[in-house]
Amino acid sequence: MKLRATTAALAASLFLLEANGVALAAGPWRANQENTRGWMLMSPEERIAHQAKIRGFTNYEDCHAYQLAHHRLMQERAAQLGLKLPERGRDACAHLRPSPDPRN
Repeated sequence: MKLRATTAALAASLFLLEANGVALAAGPWRANQENTRGWMLMSPEERIAHQAKIRGFTNYEDCHAYQLAHHRLMQERAAQLGLKLPERGRDACAHLRPSPDPRN
């Protein structure tokens, strides 16, 4: 009987962990080395500020302008160290682009 209760509690815990993981995966955009050009050239504080900045934009133009300035800064830092950054990456501002009018 005690084993059955323990197994049920373990199964419930695993279910909650899995559900929480799915919820976190669907959360807001997170900056990381896979989606942020120059990640390795940024301090931890800059990474946090960058993520907050990107998350705070409400229109594509402002977000894209910031993104271009960030890329230029990272290119300058990379050049100073003799590094080459990837040319293109995911557009972190893409979700702010106006969607096409479905009536057209």
